[in-house]
Amino acid sequence: MEVTEKVKVGMVKKVSSIVDKNNTALAMKSGTLEVYATPAMTALMEQAAAELLQTVLPEGWTSVGIAMSVVHTSASPVGMKVKAEAKVIAVDRRKVSYEVVAFDEVGEIGKGSHERFAVEKEKFLQKAASRKNN
Repeated sequence: MEVTEKVKVGMVKKVSSIVDKNNTALAMKSGTLEVYATPAMTALMEQAAAELLQTVLPEGWTSVGIAMSVVHTSASPVGMKVKAEAKVIAVDRRKVSYEVVAFDEVGEIGKGSHERFAVEKEKFLQKAASRKNN
């Protein structure tokens, strides 16, 4: 049995947020303007992908992001609603690949690709903690 057996190509998850002073380029130090920051858009895309996978993983498992490539094509001002969508495009054992797209109330603001890897929580945390001793 593969841990990702319930993950199917075509599955989609959408999440949303509001552009506020905390997720602007100025606040996130990724620029000097009070518009939706690229790191915030990327995080929203990753949130959609992570939440999608978490709903079908067995107890004790989670996923970690391993790759992200995005373009941010339009600026969204403070107060605007934004949403991100992650769509599964491939499953290779424990690696899941997504197409990610972000929108504001006017239209598309960014798109790209994302990959996540399913991991056993405890085993992963132990491996991460062992890095402190090296």
